[in-house]
Amino acid sequence: MGNQNLYQQRGVSAQKEDVHKAIQNLDQGLYPHAFCKIFPDILGGDNEWVNIMHADGAGTKSILAYLYWKETGDISVWKGIAQDAVVMNLDDLLCVGVYDHIIFNSTIDRNKNIIPGEVLQQIIEGTQEIFDQLKSFGVNISYLGGETADVGDVVRTIAVNGTMACRWPKQKLITNQNIQEGDVIVGLASFGKANYEDHYNSGIGSNGLTSARHDTLNKFYAQHYKESYNTGLQDEVVYIGNHKLTDTLETGNELENIGRLLLSPTRTYAPVIKKILENHFDKVHGLIHCSGGGQTKCMKYLPADFKIIKDNLFKPPLVFEIIRQNSGATLQEMYEVFNMGCRLEIFCKPGDAQIMIDVAEEFAVQAQITGRVEASDKKQLVIKTAGTKLVY
Repeated sequence: MGNQNLYQQRGVSAQKEDVHKAIQNLDQGLYPHAFCKIFPDILGGDNEWVNIMHADGAGTKSILAYLYWKETGDISVWKGIAQDAVVMNLDDLLCVGVYDHIIFNSTIDRNKNIIPGEVLQQIIEGTQEIFDQLKSFGVNISYLGGETADVGDVVRTIAVNGTMACRWPKQKLITNQNIQEGDVIVGLASFGKANYEDHYNSGIGSNGLTSARHDTLNKFYAQHYKESYNTGLQDEVVYIGNHKLTDTLETGNELENIGRLLLSPTRTYAPVIKKILENHFDKVHGLIHCSGGGQTKCMKYLPADFKIIKDNLFKPPLVFEIIRQNSGATLQEMYEVFNMGCRLEIFCKPGDAQIMIDVAEEFAVQAQITGRVEASDKKQLVIKTAGTKLVY
């Protein structure tokens, strides 16, 4: 049984078809190919500026944090969830060129009977800590508070989300309109240890965690933590893996167990992209955050009918191999759900690729040319990996 079938049975979709259908009649903004929706400067009334607002969160990764905290007593994992909620907003904004003068508002929905105030404190303090760290790189985000609601009738455990907004000059926008035939794709690794990270990063990010959780962890969690899943699901799709969160692995890095591997906080590329945009803005033709939809995400933002060929992606890090082994998912499914080790893509001319790579490596973020853009009569993505050709 493949991941797509499991996703359907669990009531989730990596492509969010229902969501896109629901919002299809809304204003698509000034630049339809931009990674985030961009509007005229409603707040300031200046034709040379725009307004951007973006909402996202840690998703079902908070359930993993809940399980790990309950099983080990390690409450610090909630600070990672705070980082996930911030980065899933921030790195989307990076893809339209925004890296400074941002405001953030958090939204936390919890079941008070299960999630105590100490957890909220970890999340709120963790949010401010990531902002303090980013400020040292010149990425200024003001934390304007938010809403914390006790809604146990709605939320089983806790949902951690946020909204970012800014005013930004039009002349400093990345709209993906400049992506063209002949461009190459410089991919930035989602794994490793950047020089602004305290620990090795598994690369998991905050997408596909419903699959990762149920496909990797075993029935122990269904039996002992009914609040951690939708009890209306069929038993054959609930916690079908072989592992407990505390199972240790020989990883060759700082991660000690499955739980830490799956809960590795989402890496931000803000320090890297800020330096690139400040010094090489005109060389960047497009930016894609490989979040929901994994390596197929770029298909939604191409300005014309191009064929994207990715034939030099990173070797997927361990966390994705563990998920695949437990789930039995095909490579076709894995690359459509997960980032597979590459979570940000820079489209540029071949002669400019080394500039992007050099900046990333200044921050100890692995980077390489992962693909290219070719002319086509339709939008198409070809991934060549492990001796296999995947076509989307």
